[in-house]
Amino acid sequence: MSAGGGRKAILAALSANLGIAIAKFVGAAITGSGSMLAEAVHSVADTGNQGLLLLGQHRAAQEADEKHPFGYARNRYFYSFVVALVLFTLGAMYAIWEGVHKIRHPEELSSPVVAVVILALAAALEGYSFTTAMRESAPLRGGAGWWRFIRTSRNPELPVVLLEDTGALIGLLIALAAVVLTMLTGNAIWDGIGTLGIGILLGAIAVVLIVEMKSLLIGEGATPEEIRAIRENLVDGARIDRVIHLRTEYLGPEDLMIAAKVAIVPGLDIAAIAEAIDAAESRVRTAVPTAKLMYIEPDLYRSQPA
Repeated sequence: MSAGGGRKAILAALSANLGIAIAKFVGAAITGSGSMLAEAVHSVADTGNQGLLLLGQHRAAQEADEKHPFGYARNRYFYSFVVALVLFTLGAMYAIWEGVHKIRHPEELSSPVVAVVILALAAALEGYSFTTAMRESAPLRGGAGWWRFIRTSRNPELPVVLLEDTGALIGLLIALAAVVLTMLTGNAIWDGIGTLGIGILLGAIAVVLIVEMKSLLIGEGATPEEIRAIRENLVDGARIDRVIHLRTEYLGPEDLMIAAKVAIVPGLDIAAIAEAIDAAESRVRTAVPTAKLMYIEPDLYRSQPA
């Protein structure tokens, strides 16, 4: 998935969250709902997060230089990690604090019907954003589910948007349930419980994102499927007969670095070895298009003693 594909999902989420945040703040001001206010802050955090993801893509596009010879692609991982921290601090911690405050000091809602209408509108906009992210991630997911994609993808933006949108949709259901229960029971404590629930939900999502983005930022290797493809294409059976060592690392979502030591068939001259390595690189890049940087060391295979 190119940065352009992820950018479409980010822009869809940005526009949806901006509209949702405005509507929720209006609703919170009219109704006095803590869960609505928590959701409004959540949407503001999400809107800022989309801006950070776009900034990360922009900075990742810088050309490599002497100080950063492998380029700036890791910016996409760094800013996605920052997004996870923002979601945890600004989103989750605020909602938990507001929820505890509303449970200890319940406040009656005014015009709760307004809250229900705004939450329904917000759900429609979040559904649009989520659908766009699912559609943009489809080529990367293949037949895998969205949760497996989030855990295994080397693309940072789409998992962030998918988890944010999932959390937003669940949070909207929690806020709607809290408002409806407050209306039915006349007890405003339900609004505080809903706010607290939203905070816990956001905290759980933020923790998942922090763990995944930290792993990408430190450096993850190729997927098992990519490793198999790399090994199969390094060997041609005529001049390269086995892979002795293989190390891989994603420098960015579309920048896989490969370092390999391969066993050359004895007796080949320098020209034949160079040609064999060039052909191996070509085969690997065809099979794994993200393999932008390759270092292949020719050697003779020496069997290990028993």
